[in-house]
Amino acid sequence: MKEKKIIEGFSKLSKEEKIKKIASFCANPKEIEKELYSFWHPEIAKQKIFDEFAENTISNYYFPYGMMPNVIINGKNYMIPMVIEESSVVAAASNSAKFWSTRGGFHTRIVSTTKIGQVHFIWSGDFKKLEKHFLRIKELLLKGTNDITKNMQERGGGILDIELVDMRHEIDDYYQLKASFNTVDSMGANFINSCLEEFADILKEYVANENELNQHDIQIIMSILSNYTPDCIVEAWVECDIKELEGVDQDITAEEFAWKFEKAVQVATVDTYRATTHNKGIFNGVDAVVLATGNDFRAVEACGHTYAARDGKYKSLTTIDLKNGRFKYTLKIPLALGTVGGLTKLHPLARFTMELLGDPHAMDLMQIAAVAGLANNFGALRSLTTKGIQKGHMKMHLLNILNNFAASETEKHAAVEYFKNKKVSFSAVADFVKDIRH
Repeated sequence: MKEKKIIEGFSKLSKEEKIKKIASFCANPKEIEKELYSFWHPEIAKQKIFDEFAENTISNYYFPYGMMPNVIINGKNYMIPMVIEESSVVAAASNSAKFWSTRGGFHTRIVSTTKIGQVHFIWSGDFKKLEKHFLRIKELLLKGTNDITKNMQERGGGILDIELVDMRHEIDDYYQLKASFNTVDSMGANFINSCLEEFADILKEYVANENELNQHDIQIIMSILSNYTPDCIVEAWVECDIKELEGVDQDITAEEFAWKFEKAVQVATVDTYRATTHNKGIFNGVDAVVLATGNDFRAVEACGHTYAARDGKYKSLTTIDLKNGRFKYTLKIPLALGTVGGLTKLHPLARFTMELLGDPHAMDLMQIAAVAGLANNFGALRSLTTKGIQKGHMKMHLLNILNNFAASETEKHAAVEYFKNKKVSFSAVADFVKDIRH
């Protein structure tokens, strides 16, 4: 790799020029250019759509688009698309879906759908004077954003409330306008941010024109939504009689499995190291659906992990209840998702995903994504408490390892047969490939 120098005006270069410039830093620029071009979409119109999703686009980055079939949610059968590169995730989720399809399926409910945005500002004047004027300011904030909220209100959403929050115990002279929103079927980031920036302008203008207040006492720091949505919550759960768990594994009874499963969840509740991996398994499923539908998986992840630490300690997002001979496993998670706006209709596969899911509303999609997370997590804990995670995971990972050695189809077939009853590891596969090639 050649030494990189500062590039001036990179964004102004054509796509082809960008590729040539990037490839010039590599030892084999012509091969790099060819590789980048090979991932372009053959249809120019579609490639143009992909190019405009982000800045300085030079190629496309492919991820597998898999399917989780037989997912029964509240009595309805779904085929759920999942976009993820980890080979065992879709298999684990699919196995869980099949397992629970004969035990009542998955159950879900929406707890709440409120989202939050904040105007952060400094007020160095008398707080009591500002507080006295807040009811009038609030009226003006709501009235002044009518043009922005009109369409959202017609769909049943809009601004729910606005509070003046005193944060001087954290930072000198620091306050917030904290607003709550219902954005219906949109994720709502642009809507919320537009409202908040208008709030900031209205607040400054009010202070400037009110004799009792001094415009020099206020300074707006920023206006932005929060991706922490602890009041946009969905619950998903599975339940059955413990005796119905018989056959979950041939080497363990239903009662033993339920006991071990409960202990595994308790460990993830008290131990942060385990909780992190436990919740990662949930997001394996959640993120895969979020990506498939063109939603923002970074916001979902950030919110979920913050929620897991809401009590001051990071812990499991799931709970287990074993009472009266019943097994009930529940996931409670914040999910701010949208089914309109963003890439949900722009990306061809996101649009197809929505159609396959029955053109869901945002609350429907929250439930579907939560179920994918619970299914994957159940599958992981089922493996961990029975045969162990590596046996199934490495079997699924076998093809990835073989591709590292550029294995032929004949070699892959031979490897799959050879490792049917053997443990898979990178070194074991390397030895196998070496042996059959000699």
